Amino acid sequence: MIVADGVGHAPHGPANAVTEAETPALDRLLSGPLSTAIAAHGTAVGLPSDDDMGNSEVGHNAIGAGRIFDQGAKLINAAIESGAIWQTDTWKRTLDHARTGTLHLLGLHSDGNVHSHTDHLYAIVNQAALDGVTRCRLHILLDGRDVGARSAQHYIEATEKVLALVNADHNVDFRIASGGGRMAVTMDRYGADWAMVERGYQTHTHGVGRQFPTAADAVETMYGETDDGDQYLDPFVIADGTDAIGTMADGDAVLLWNFRGDRALEISQAYEADEFTAFDRGNHPDVFFAGMLEYDGDLKVPASYLVEPPAIGGTMGEYLLAADQPCFAISETQKFGHVTYFWNGNKSAPLHLTDEVWVEIPSDNLPFDQAPAMQAEAIADATIEHLRSGRFRWGRINFANGDMVGHTGDLAATIESMQALDTALARVVEAVEQLDGVVVFTADHGNADIMWTEKDGVRSPKTSHTLSAVPFVVHMNDPSRLQLAEVDGPGLANVAATVMELLGFDPPHDYEPSLIKLAGS
Repeated sequence: MIVADGVGHAPHGPANAVTEAETPALDRLLSGPLSTAIAAHGTAVGLPSDDDMGNSEVGHNAIGAGRIFDQGAKLINAAIESGAIWQTDTWKRTLDHARTGTLHLLGLHSDGNVHSHTDHLYAIVNQAALDGVTRCRLHILLDGRDVGARSAQHYIEATEKVLALVNADHNVDFRIASGGGRMAVTMDRYGADWAMVERGYQTHTHGVGRQFPTAADAVETMYGETDDGDQYLDPFVIADGTDAIGTMADGDAVLLWNFRGDRALEISQAYEADEFTAFDRGNHPDVFFAGMLEYDGDLKVPASYLVEPPAIGGTMGEYLLAADQPCFAISETQKFGHVTYFWNGNKSAPLHLTDEVWVEIPSDNLPFDQAPAMQAEAIADATIEHLRSGRFRWGRINFANGDMVGHTGDLAATIESMQALDTALARVVEAVEQLDGVVVFTADHGNADIMWTEKDGVRSPKTSHTLSAVPFVVHMNDPSRLQLAEVDGPGLANVAATVMELLGFDPPHDYEPSLIKLAGS
């Protein structure tokens, strides 16, 4: 099972790094008789609407679970609409601290709806003022990845208007206090770059960083100093004179408004862990910390959260391991949690001590456009080794290239990344063919397939995921025994039943139907 992360299925054209690259192995798969395209965004993966881009979290949840679960934003939207979110013990405890101290709101500052949404932030801001909070500080992480590369000022302007109204209507003091680009501070994942988390922690907590009078001034100044997009901008601190306005103190409340787990885990641990060794937190304040969701159900991080995550049980992996079907999962650090944690229904440990083997290939700690091959060859090496061991009936891997390099907005680098992926893909497919096995190939969402947009003759880099369908292929030495099934609205959730049938098992009755059937049936 191969997930080519970010490799969407979009029309050919100069903005499509997938089709602009020389990819003979991929082309061969896509031209086979058991090849189609399936949905990987919106309602097909449990998001609120079909205007919502898919992402790696919900994509791998759907692939592994075989069913569609209401996901992050949809869960929170429902909790806000019903008001249930404000009745939780976590919200009440947040208020207990915030009414006597400061409420600190931390999160990705956009409406990209992949990790967060500013609508959720505004709901919290307004409810906090209604519930008696008089002092609130926002610590904003600039996006430029799930939204336009340089769109930060749009979101800052909108937020400043919301804060101005709240301050005037309720006679409170709510302000933006710090920030920085999401790939420069705070939002690391899988332990790839703890220094990024440390920079964010020091900026948000202790007010360490370059000072500006407003967030808009900070962004405008840095735009004049670099060509980088918002996601790479340096940390900044808002100050009155030389005094940072948003440092944290004992008794304060800190609420992380991100709903996606992978890039929320490390900063959550930095705030709430009693024993913490990843970096020196200095004079670590005793704050009450909460998240929008529980980001890791096994680690129980964070300890307090506002909305219950989807309970995902009965995954494909659980059924197959119960049927004595050993498996492996392989990826590099940047996507390791996707093919393990998310795939297994948000569980951070293998489902079986010996029969589910996880292999993490360390990612390079470099900008992805500087090393576009990433660890594709090492992933192929490890995969081929495990395939040839004879121990496993099935396995799954994730190639990160199309997504991580695609996020940089660098078309040439992304084309190069696709060619490196293809070289590795060819080796894995050849090994499976030699073993007379089956390759199931797909992607979790699009990205590299649309690298820029054009309006009024002006091209703008597109660094976000896309709404594209993704390829789905079953490849084997003799495909004549099978044919594609006629499935209404096929999506990523149909993959699990397909894999189970290929392994000779009847999928559970509540799974989305298989994408294949016996020829002539």
